Amino acid sequence: MIESMNNQQGQQRVSIYITGAVQGVGFRPFIFRLARELALTGFVRNSSSGVVIEAEGPPVALKLFIERIPVEKPQQSFIQNYQYAFLDPRGFHDFEIRESDPSASKTAVVLPDIATCPECLEEVFDPANRRFLYPFTNCTHCGPRYSIIEALPYDRVNTSMRKFRMCPECEEEYKDADNRRFHAQPNACSECGPHLELWESDGKVAASHQEAIVAAANAIHDGKIVAVKDIGGFHLVVDAHNEEGVERLRERKHREEKPFALMFPSLEFIEEQCEVSAQEAALLQSGESPIVLLRKRGTTTVAPSVAPGNPCLGAMLPYSPLHHILLAELGKAVVATSANLSEEPICTDEHEALERLAGIADMFLVHNRPIIRSVDDSVVRVMMDRPLVLRRARGYAPLPVTLKEDGPGILATGGHLKNTVALNIGNSAFISQHIGDLQTKQSLMAFERTLASLTTLYESLPGTIACDLHPDYLSTEFAESSGLPVIKVQHHHAHVVSCMAENHLDGTVLGIAWDGTGFGDDGTVWGGEFLKADLTSYDRVAHLKTFLLPGGDKAAVEPRRVAAAILHDLSNGSFEGYSDLATVKAFSQEELNVLKNMLDKKINAPVTSSVGRLFDATASILDINQTLCFEGQAAMALEYILDGTAVDDYYDFNVNRDKKEGYVLDWTDLFRGIIRDIRSDVSKPAVSAKFHNTLVEMAIDVAKKIGESRIVLSGGCFQNGYLTERMVDRLRDEGFKVYWHQLIPPNDGGISLGQAVCGAHRVAAKETGEKCVL
Repeated sequence: MIESMNNQQGQQRVSIYITGAVQGVGFRPFIFRLARELALTGFVRNSSSGVVIEAEGPPVALKLFIERIPVEKPQQSFIQNYQYAFLDPRGFHDFEIRESDPSASKTAVVLPDIATCPECLEEVFDPANRRFLYPFTNCTHCGPRYSIIEALPYDRVNTSMRKFRMCPECEEEYKDADNRRFHAQPNACSECGPHLELWESDGKVAASHQEAIVAAANAIHDGKIVAVKDIGGFHLVVDAHNEEGVERLRERKHREEKPFALMFPSLEFIEEQCEVSAQEAALLQSGESPIVLLRKRGTTTVAPSVAPGNPCLGAMLPYSPLHHILLAELGKAVVATSANLSEEPICTDEHEALERLAGIADMFLVHNRPIIRSVDDSVVRVMMDRPLVLRRARGYAPLPVTLKEDGPGILATGGHLKNTVALNIGNSAFISQHIGDLQTKQSLMAFERTLASLTTLYESLPGTIACDLHPDYLSTEFAESSGLPVIKVQHHHAHVVSCMAENHLDGTVLGIAWDGTGFGDDGTVWGGEFLKADLTSYDRVAHLKTFLLPGGDKAAVEPRRVAAAILHDLSNGSFEGYSDLATVKAFSQEELNVLKNMLDKKINAPVTSSVGRLFDATASILDINQTLCFEGQAAMALEYILDGTAVDDYYDFNVNRDKKEGYVLDWTDLFRGIIRDIRSDVSKPAVSAKFHNTLVEMAIDVAKKIGESRIVLSGGCFQNGYLTERMVDRLRDEGFKVYWHQLIPPNDGGISLGQAVCGAHRVAAKETGEKCVL
């Protein structure tokens, strides 16, 4: 087409349509400048689904225009679809940025909030610049996006910045094609934009503007807890080197042992406290600016209560001008944890914060720019030399997963823990930010707001809603009360499909889905599953040998109960011969009698096949954890005690064939080996390594028996670095092709994607008359 165009004489017009992350990143100004450089006429405008360009000029210039757009596009943008057609010229006289077209379907990619760019940061700390120490400085390369947008297209009138009218100087920047603030929708300065106030605990104003930051820093220096409102919500901030202050925050927040996230003034400060690889440094300094899990140095001066018993710290860098100014004033690391009580959503409104954080925060550093939607900090770790997102929120949400093909619209409500929701539109799956555990009235309200926000933002009312099988999940109850046709997707199948979708897989795979709990289609608690699966259905070809959970939900927070059930099984109904073990010592005789009765009679003792609970049992027998303060604590402890332990041995095990249930992984000899090693004074790290290695070898055995060449790993257990890396290496050694998560969490934060994709394929299969079975 290009060559034939070059043979033509005179002017031509090209019409270009681009979708992807092309709004809020300076894309239109980039197009404007490029067109002007090439002496083209025409226009560029946002539509509700992307960017529309019409350009006229000589064929050679149009050819360069088309070629340079995807090569030179703004750094934070990405192009999903790039279509163009050549038409007769219309006689444009100049090139202009036109008003947005709101009529098209709402499929434009909304950009996440982006960390402060170097140019803005330089201005913030330049005494000669008019934005010196202004905490809301931004440009087309950085600043708030998702947290302030109310509707598409991304224009100021559709954001929470519409209440701030630009002063003449800001408006001049906004209209200047050579300025990086050209059409920067959140553009503002101290004369016309949002401002800060420091409030006492009763809401009385103690200071404002720059004085508010200085006073807040002084309060933090003095050991006080300050609630700081920023881009996506409030942080609770306290001096990270002040043990008393950190302990006080734990007590007030009711967060006993779960690690706190830290914010450091600079990368150099982080490197003083943690080991940082080049890849981890790049993540810390990226536009996403997530919390990155790093190994502590032995010389760390961070208070022990920040991450008790944990060899890692969750570290991040300032990602907004407010953070940069506050941390520069402090000159040291701070705890920066979500401002909420445990299991509640993050606070976003200053007046709500006064009420919900009463008795937690001593002071409140607030501003008057409304937050449209709460967005937590994302959490990432490096695994297999790749980033693995553990919590997908700021910097990542709501960027879509691009699917292999178009499908029907599906709304997915996710799971119960680490909830996210998802929306399928065409070949894009838009996944919400992390919402959290749906256990409180506040979290349920946040869940409903996020669902409404996602469908409203894209003006999409899908014809079907997908959810989990569990009848008691609030997300399931919402789906069933929605009035829409409901597709229920089994928990572990959703895990497998989410990983398949992220890796653009179709056809049949062997999915290894290991986690703590998921409702099985037989009514039991699954969690150690091998599913021969495609995008619509699955066959449960293998699973962990089942065992009982005495006390039901109590067993999920008391590893000693899980271990007691294992010992009860090993001893054929008694605990005799195990009185020397830490598990048995953790109970009184009366408690053991009650447990034995529950297990004997199977009263309030659900059946499970959960690998996550095996981690709990092992931690109890090793006397690492008898009770838990947060989900996954025992599994984390078992991984962390390895600390470079080089052990390739594993325990005996059996994989048995059952005519009805497929292959069953019998852990009996595994636990007999653990107990034997404990009694032989084998070190805890060595026992943990052998435990991990045995799980891997069990999986290898099943994979060989099933014979599928492609293996998909998903579920919360694959947040474990040692388990995942060893599993991938061993499967590759045996000739399998292995896929795991990268940008979508392997935990329940990825469930909504799997539900949406599975739901879409089931609807499509039904419409075409295909069978949804393997």
